[in-house]
Amino acid sequence: MIVDDPQTLAEVTAVFEVYERALLDNDGDMLDAMFLTSEKTVRYGVAEIQYGIEEVRLFRAVQKPFSRSLSRTLITTYGSNVAIASTLFHREDFPGETGRQMQTWIRTEDGWKVAAAHVSMMTSD
Repeated sequence: MIVDDPQTLAEVTAVFEVYERALLDNDGDMLDAMFLTSEKTVRYGVAEIQYGIEEVRLFRAVQKPFSRSLSRTLITTYGSNVAIASTLFHREDFPGETGRQMQTWIRTEDGWKVAAAHVSMMTSD
């Protein structure tokens, strides 16, 4: 297996950046399109749990816009069809806390999709 194939890494980095823009723009349609349409899609949020794309959609439908900055973003590809994106994030409305986000991206016939995601907060040191 090739780890961090340059072409695959560039593709996932680009789609990760599109995801981040859609998140900050609160673009529900774009975010929905970026998740795998499956009952096996999982998203663990800061204060919620979603199993299946329908629960992810219900969560997204009530989200309010916010801003954040990212740090220590690391994207690693495994072969040409799987990638893990990890990043820390910082929000002014969560002073003294650092957010953590991990996503499992998979290549599908419709392009790269998030199959699993985890978002959590921790106290900053």
